[in-house]
Amino acid sequence: MSAYVSAGTGGDLRAEDVTALRHAVAGPVLEPTDPEYAAECATYNLLCGLRPKLVVGATGEQDVVAAVRFAARHGLPVAVKSAAHQMVSAAEDGLLITLRRMRGIHVDAQARTVRVEAGVRWTDVLPRAAESGLAPVVGSAPDVGVVGYTLGGGQSPLLGRTHGYAADHVRRLNLVTADGVSRRVTPQDEPDLYWALLGGKGNFGVVTEIEFDVFPVERFYGGGIYYAGEHLEQVLDAWRAWLPTAGEEMTSSVAVQRLPDLPVLPEPLRGAFVVHLRIGYLGTAADGARLIAPLRSAAPALLDQVGEKPFTAIGEIHNDPVDPMPYADRSLCLEEFSEKTARTFVELTGAESGCTLASVEIRALGGALDREPAFPNAVSSRGLPYVVFGFAVGAPEHADRFRAELAHVVDGLAPWAAGRSMVNFLSPDEATDTEGVRAVYGKQRYERLAAVKRRHDPANVFRFNHNITPA
Repeated sequence: MSAYVSAGTGGDLRAEDVTALRHAVAGPVLEPTDPEYAAECATYNLLCGLRPKLVVGATGEQDVVAAVRFAARHGLPVAVKSAAHQMVSAAEDGLLITLRRMRGIHVDAQARTVRVEAGVRWTDVLPRAAESGLAPVVGSAPDVGVVGYTLGGGQSPLLGRTHGYAADHVRRLNLVTADGVSRRVTPQDEPDLYWALLGGKGNFGVVTEIEFDVFPVERFYGGGIYYAGEHLEQVLDAWRAWLPTAGEEMTSSVAVQRLPDLPVLPEPLRGAFVVHLRIGYLGTAADGARLIAPLRSAAPALLDQVGEKPFTAIGEIHNDPVDPMPYADRSLCLEEFSEKTARTFVELTGAESGCTLASVEIRALGGALDREPAFPNAVSSRGLPYVVFGFAVGAPEHADRFRAELAHVVDGLAPWAAGRSMVNFLSPDEATDTEGVRAVYGKQRYERLAAVKRRHDPANVFRFNHNITPA
């Protein structure tokens, strides 16, 4: 076997090659003509379909090793899919490894750690950790995969400002690299690889298991307050004035939303143009109510869902959609959100803007998200105070219009944009643009990532991702 997969896309596979792979793995091996192929390739974003040459449904690390070694023998680049929320390439002419069958979870209440296999989602972890009164640094959408979220940094709407990024609390990763070797990666054993994996997304191999710290948190005060969209300016003014008074136990964001007319939504929100204020607070309910009183009085509320909740209800802060849908998205980080920035934001997204995007959100970061962790990593957005994320939902034939609308918002906010950005929020177009990815990380960080990539994946086997090309 060659040490690494060749840089090519591989020739035609023979039937006996595929048969040999089927004998080498416990999970299914699927070709495009197989009836289970489409379901195995399904993605969260219906505009980002997968069309690999071959799919291996891994049941454990040995299946992953066998699949990567098979790719090496046959010159196939490798794509990886767990919860499928961040597929950015169709993986054509490649081998796709799916990880959804790898669902092992172990909670060590005494050590305050959780160990999970690569197919686990946060919705699997939350109730298990809560049994011991513990909470992970989970994001706004608990239905996403633990590994993909963490490899991109992982920004929480509740624990981020007190504990930093999810990546900051990883103790160990098990990784299968492009040479088909399984490695145990810790900051002590493999410091460069550890640094690059956490923030570098899926560029360095297939993570099969991850172990991370959890925290003694059982409840929070939070949720959402919805105002009529016409009150955007008043809400933003109140939010901007209030932010300096919010301590690190308080996390917040504001989204301008044009909601669909669906029965799943409460009556005041169906088909409505709204401002959605999101609140996550770790202090007492009484203190939380006092702290957000200026925001509650900013405008009449259509619906106020802020209250005392168990930590397992963290998804109620943002109420992100769960079901797969076709969407286009863009993001950028801002150096500031001044009065002029806020006015521009209103002009771009408010009632008179002509904007039809489903959601444009601005999140306040800061606190522990700015601090370097005990063991450094490659997270690219540390030190940036705000991130803006917008998306549009609709059929593929509208994709060009969606991209134009998103570009209009991003370009309008460009005077305040930071060079770096948040990797987990990159759109497929941004994630597959080499120069764009380089800019997101910044020169020094990108060059270090590229050097690690060269050592562990010199042929860029793992390139169907937020790709870092080998130095």
